[in-house]
Amino acid sequence: MAARRALEDAVAVTGTARKWGVVAALGGTLAVAGVVALRERASSSGAPSGATPPAASPGPRLVSVGPRLTSNETSQPLSIYGERLVPGLKLVLGPPLSRELPLVVVDSGHAFARLPAGLALPDDLPQVVVEARLSPPAEGSARLTVVNDAAFPDLTALALSPDGRTLLIASPPTDTVFALDVEAGRVERLAAGDGPSALATWKDAEGRPWLGVAHRYQPELRLYALDAPGSEPRVLPAPVGAHGLEVDGARGVAFVAEHVRDRVHALSLADGARKWSAAVDPNPRALARWKDLLAVGSLQTGQLELLRQTDGTPVATVVPGPGVSILGGHTEPFREQVMGGKAPRALVASERLGRLFMSSLGPNVGPNPKRMEVSANSGVAVVDPARGDYVRHRGFGAGVTEGLALDDAAGLLYAADIGIGRVRVLDARALAGAEKAARGAVLQEIVMTPPPGTPRIRPAADFSTKGRAGEELHSGPRALVLSPDGATLYVLNRLTRTVAVVDVREARAGRARVVRQLPVVEGRAQAKRRLGQVLYYVDLGRTGITCDGCHIEGHTGGVFYEKMRPNNRIYRSTTALGSRDTPPYFTPASHPDLADTARFVGGRNRFHNPDPSPEEVEALSLFNALLPTPPNPFRGADGAPLETVELPDGGVGRPARGRELFEGQGRCVECHPAPLYTLDQDPATRGQYLDVGTPVALPLRLEQQDLVTGAAPPSLVGAWDVWPMLTSATAGYAVKDGRLVVDTRFPLRAVLESSGPRHGDARSLTPEERDDLLAFLLTL
Repeated sequence: MAARRALEDAVAVTGTARKWGVVAALGGTLAVAGVVALRERASSSGAPSGATPPAASPGPRLVSVGPRLTSNETSQPLSIYGERLVPGLKLVLGPPLSRELPLVVVDSGHAFARLPAGLALPDDLPQVVVEARLSPPAEGSARLTVVNDAAFPDLTALALSPDGRTLLIASPPTDTVFALDVEAGRVERLAAGDGPSALATWKDAEGRPWLGVAHRYQPELRLYALDAPGSEPRVLPAPVGAHGLEVDGARGVAFVAEHVRDRVHALSLADGARKWSAAVDPNPRALARWKDLLAVGSLQTGQLELLRQTDGTPVATVVPGPGVSILGGHTEPFREQVMGGKAPRALVASERLGRLFMSSLGPNVGPNPKRMEVSANSGVAVVDPARGDYVRHRGFGAGVTEGLALDDAAGLLYAADIGIGRVRVLDARALAGAEKAARGAVLQEIVMTPPPGTPRIRPAADFSTKGRAGEELHSGPRALVLSPDGATLYVLNRLTRTVAVVDVREARAGRARVVRQLPVVEGRAQAKRRLGQVLYYVDLGRTGITCDGCHIEGHTGGVFYEKMRPNNRIYRSTTALGSRDTPPYFTPASHPDLADTARFVGGRNRFHNPDPSPEEVEALSLFNALLPTPPNPFRGADGAPLETVELPDGGVGRPARGRELFEGQGRCVECHPAPLYTLDQDPATRGQYLDVGTPVALPLRLEQQDLVTGAAPPSLVGAWDVWPMLTSATAGYAVKDGRLVVDTRFPLRAVLESSGPRHGDARSLTPEERDDLLAFLLTL
């Protein structure tokens, strides 16, 4: 069966390649073994008896390239695995890329390269499969899939110029910041860097208006003088991996949250000099300033940290615990079983009310007698920053609340729901007041009707019936900003790539209304992938459960109490990035491919109201299949690992020495072989369920958890950005006072130092060797 599956995979890949005029070939050890076996049989059957074969020195051979799935969004490091590799070799990529990449050969089995940025592909082509070979010509070939993200505009961030005339909108994959004139509807493009990820506007101490743009892949902060259109931006040094930006214009300080080192940096707007840098919980994004405090939200731990703006000193960690107030939504009866928080998606601060408002999926309900699971209850939390208290969560039940905008003077809070395509208007004073008032805080839901001609995921008759969401879910409101006078709300609709202009002058009376829709960028190319994106983010069944709810932007989303045959337990939300090449899915393995997973999970998320159609399954599977692992930041300009890597907890390791330990003394390759460092990368070895002695559960109400020992070896590609680790999430979390607490921000260390003889026995290594091994893992 494994051989037959390998043949089917090869035929499928080759068919896809031929469709685009590309010759594809099977890579990996299975294909190499098959070629060797065929040649051996031919040699033994065809050689005359007693003949002496001519002596020949075997040359280099290419075995595989990793990762197998990459993107043209930015420059990408590649790892090349082979035999008898020698300096001077190049990696040749076939059409339509048709590139030769110089290789850095570190030994006979390992080499590295870098796929350059700017690989243009036809707009309507979502991916290409290319054949990789060595030059000078050598044995072997490998398959590399390149996702065409550079032609897939995706609007994720929004800001408004201080004079209220221009909207600034970021599209990270296309390296674009759009400037939209709100009166004329005219759109211009600003010269952004690589992966513009976060925006902020302000007036400096002299009253000049500015736009700041932080980047995910380029270590710079660009400052645009908005009173000098067309002028070149000032470029300041900044950390790479930025996802959050907040600016204090009066003091001339930018606060940048980044994902590589998981830190917040305070930078001078005068010259980029670092005033301070503070370690925070993994994957910080949402930021807000309140008096002298800076609030920082972690996408992976679900916690909110409060730092001093002056020096980054930690003041408090805010997270819901057992007994927290939950108003509305299906999790309200389970407040006593709350075990932590869920990812803060947006933050706004109210000076008048002395509160922070935070959008999230609400308090995270853990094991409970009724086995209530996947506790997504989208809404807005109220936080008292002065006391460091989580006051309450006002749940809406359905949808996924994202962007927030606050009119502090009018006491109105606006909340964008990307899941159901609506914007809620809330009475901020009531929300921050007594519980009875907070229950009635929702004043209106504004429908974001998609523009005419917007493709639908299902027939029109399937919406707004049987409790389902309406057709407005195709809009995907993501971010919000208010005009300076508070009369107009601008809504960035991610899924239709438009901005809705909303008259909110009568919002308190429930009479806010959409008056215009302004297109930002055309986005009809890659149509099926677009529909898959809609399906990933929306909540058709109004259950509050979506793909993005558990896998934020395709990545991880903390933990949840999960009910899945044969077990009920606290379960780690794994990353979907790069997962297309490592089936089967779930633990225990229950779904052999992405299509089967999309069919099952898509129906379950909606409570089968309705089950996904075959067309939906196909589109969602395609979207998930095109989620690559981001480029590793611990590689050099040539694509090779850095000589030394500073570890998150302060140590320093040598990746080259760590690789030797990984492949030798540690015997890690037995379960984590290259190029994806998992047995699931190959049809011949995937689906193994192993017990290596790692903890099977977090010790929280164990009597309400049904535990299963063992798990599939996960891929280690991208492990530098995964938190927590292990299926049980015990590498990252601990339990204290009936709730989860962050035990370590460096889960790789926890996995390594708790590994016994069945899991590499890293405890037998010296401290220096463990640091080297950790440094190697960070470079995968």
